[in-house]
Amino acid sequence: MRFLIFMLATVVSVNFSILWAQEYVPVDQFDPNRDAAQDIQNALTFAKAQNKTVLMEVGGEWCSWCKRLNKFMEDQKAIKEYLQANYVLVRVNYSKENENKEVLSQFPKIKGYPHFFILSAGGQLLHSQDTGELEEGKGYSEEKIMNFLRKWAPVKD
Repeated sequence: MRFLIFMLATVVSVNFSILWAQEYVPVDQFDPNRDAAQDIQNALTFAKAQNKTVLMEVGGEWCSWCKRLNKFMEDQKAIKEYLQANYVLVRVNYSKENENKEVLSQFPKIKGYPHFFILSAGGQLLHSQDTGELEEGKGYSEEKIMNFLRKWAPVKD
């Protein structure tokens, strides 16, 4: 009887987490008032349910290159679609108001902003990426960003 109750509780728990994961709303702004640790955990939960990789972007509303990158990724149809199909995006604020020191201390040191961290759905750091290497002229390179995204996308069955 205990086993049956345990199994039923497990099934109900899994079903609720799947339903919740389908309602995940990406963190698409750098907000100093957000709980970055919780945002990352939510992204990981959703990524696991959807077989995706987490793309964590660190930056701030003060950062002109962050705004430029975000607009570029939104405006480039191929990049936007590839991101949506393979990644869970979570933006983590770094600013005077909130440096998110505790969360960011768990990752390699960042030299400039914006900066990408790639996380497996299990939370393992796969890669740390200086986005300056993805630039081209006064903007970003679609080819470089697509190559980067393809390299770290999850393997689909």
